[in-house]
Amino acid sequence: MTTPDYQHITSRCFINAPWYDLKERYLDLFLEQKLQPEIGLEGLCLYEETEENFKKIANTLQDNGLSCTLHAPFFDLAPGALDPQILEVSRNKLRKAFSLIALFRPKSVVCHLNYEENKQGYKKKEWKVAALKTWQELTHIAAMQECTLMLENTYESSPDAHETILTELNSDSARFCLDVGHLMSFAKTPWQDWLPRLSPWLGQLHLHDNNGEGDEHLGLGLGSFDFQGLFQFLSANNLHPLVTLEPHSEEDLWQALDFLDKTKLLDYLN
Repeated sequence: MTTPDYQHITSRCFINAPWYDLKERYLDLFLEQKLQPEIGLEGLCLYEETEENFKKIANTLQDNGLSCTLHAPFFDLAPGALDPQILEVSRNKLRKAFSLIALFRPKSVVCHLNYEENKQGYKKKEWKVAALKTWQELTHIAAMQECTLMLENTYESSPDAHETILTELNSDSARFCLDVGHLMSFAKTPWQDWLPRLSPWLGQLHLHDNNGEGDEHLGLGLGSFDFQGLFQFLSANNLHPLVTLEPHSEEDLWQALDFLDKTKLLDYLN
């Protein structure tokens, strides 16, 4: 069976690609199909991989005319921790991720703000001081290399924390990444509660689908998210974020590309 030609879509978006999956399983597919990866740096790769290994993949992508974004690690990290030792370990791992900007020349580096009201809400002022210092340093590193830090929503139940940090950062190099699947599965609030409040900072979208019961990372159109309404809002407000598709299977990737092909949603961003 011949794979449909989706290059009119893949040239306008990124596809999530955990580092080891990209390196060991999917690099040929990305090259053949002209897929632009959002390279996930979760797990131990920042400790285990040599600079030469990262450089080899970066050069291969660039030699094939493919742009990329990076997704910094977030598991076990507390970028606004009150414990200074945990805070420093978290910052050091994020620094390792940002040290790869020079190699990959990504359009953005996506990070999780990692604010949870039921945890940090008890010490919100202290959390803000620690988190702000973390993101100020990383924003500076990104800005020096003409890259953008994107702060993604995960377990946040409202846009308050993102609005607070982004307002304080006050930088064109620090933006918001709206993850629509996380809104449905974790925040349980609609995108209308997040935009337009965060529209001034909107720099990227993470697109995957679910039915509101779990973080399923389904192909677009297989769940119940209102993609049409969101993209109409983006068009009406002249917003042009980067777009990353986050399927967790190859089957859902083709489903997402087919959905975008049929709905022409990316045309709203022209």
